[in-house]
Amino acid sequence: MSEAMKKLQEKVGVGADGHFGKNTAKAIAEHYELSDERAAHLMGQASHESGHWKHTRENLNYSAESMMRVWPSRFPDLASTEGLARNPKALAENVYFGRLGNDSKTKASLYVGRGFLQLTGFSNVKAFASDMGVPEVIQDPQLLEDEYAFETALWFFNKNKLFDIADKGVNEEIIKKITKRVNGGYHGLDDRIEQTNKIYGWLNA
Repeated sequence: MSEAMKKLQEKVGVGADGHFGKNTAKAIAEHYELSDERAAHLMGQASHESGHWKHTRENLNYSAESMMRVWPSRFPDLASTEGLARNPKALAENVYFGRLGNDSKTKASLYVGRGFLQLTGFSNVKAFASDMGVPEVIQDPQLLEDEYAFETALWFFNKNKLFDIADKGVNEEIIKKITKRVNGGYHGLDDRIEQTNKIYGWLNA
């Protein structure tokens, strides 16, 4: 488990063993004043996106083949990946410069995805810092990986009005709708459904 889970457990008042289970889920829902439905959808998506709470920083250590699969229009052939494979900083500069408020290559490599839902790009980090009253994350975005890992997910759901969808209940149709907004597609849908239903069951136990 990540250091971020331990910090979250300390924040919500349960034993900080780094293991996500029923007691932690209930404590998170209570601390952030989330209904069972909102908590289940938020934690279900965050669990999947973070590899079941293990990862809070985007891994850009891609092989050339993986880059071509993830960004087919940007990297249509091996030649287009030259110098970028297994080079996270260079890859971040390539794929994020000129997007998401990154007007320099320095910002592109600094504001990679962080937190349980991978908050990405200077414009999103700046908005998060303003909305949540934590300006320090602009200078030190690593805080998004541990101290504010869960808050990034909470902010994303609020900003994109996903709680409005979550309020309609916990079923496969609703999970699919939220997944599309989080992922842009339906990658990992089966696991998202499994995690969301499991957590919802815990909260209702």
